[in-house]
Amino acid sequence: MNTRTIVLLAVVGAVATGAFGTDVIFAQTQSQSKRPAFYISEFEVSDPEGIKPYSQQVEATFAPFTGRYVVRGGQTATLEGDQPKRIVIIAFDSMAQAQAWYDSPTYRAIRPIRLQSAKSRVYIVEGAPEVR
Repeated sequence: MNTRTIVLLAVVGAVATGAFGTDVIFAQTQSQSKRPAFYISEFEVSDPEGIKPYSQQVEATFAPFTGRYVVRGGQTATLEGDQPKRIVIIAFDSMAQAQAWYDSPTYRAIRPIRLQSAKSRVYIVEGAPEVR
């Protein structure tokens, strides 16, 4: 092979390696920033009438923060541990959006209704990166 061919192959190889590396870095950055979050509430209603205003209003408080129901009550099959009374899972596009909703004035206004009408365990958990 002559020098010109070797230089050309080296340049093509370097460009291909750089392009591949850029794709890997971009994919890692994109997957790290695309981690959904889930608000999870396990609760037992103590006042069925008292919880109704909360149930009627809560969806309107989380929708502006990309929140959407994934689980809202429904049947459960306990495989290990204690049987939960009721489970609600709300998906958000990120931890920041989930926390912003939970701390928002609109949700804070109705949260006392839930606290007075049910015993609950509530948390937000970050999900696995979304694969595209």
